[in-house]
Amino acid sequence: MRKLNVLSVLLALVLFAAPALAGKDDPLFINLTSDDPHRTLMAIGFGQAQMQRGHALTVYLNDKGVLVASRKNAAQFAEQQKMLSDIAAKGGAVLVCPMCSKKFGVAEADLIEGAKITSPDITGPALFKDGTKTLSW
Repeated sequence: MRKLNVLSVLLALVLFAAPALAGKDDPLFINLTSDDPHRTLMAIGFGQAQMQRGHALTVYLNDKGVLVASRKNAAQFAEQQKMLSDIAAKGGAVLVCPMCSKKFGVAEADLIEGAKITSPDITGPALFKDGTKTLSW
């Protein structure tokens, strides 16, 4: 009898679960917490490729990810910084966590072109816009 209940629940989940498919122009919100050069390049490159396919893009840099947007780290993150600036220049958002910036000593004046310190009033609408898909690195 217990197996029947488990099977019934699984069947109901399969039948009634909404598919997590992206529409052709659903927004993408990337949460980037890493300062690992490979991981940051993967995240930003993936987002850039999706933006080129018509998806609105927000790259949210938090935790150690804020270091990627600091001009002080231009030697370490030259490629990533160019990609982020290109994203911003083409209408994407590059948002930087204010609390994390403070913790890691990244002042707003240190940020690359197009990146900006954010707030809940800016981040929230990007994250919660209908249809938005999220990825985290």
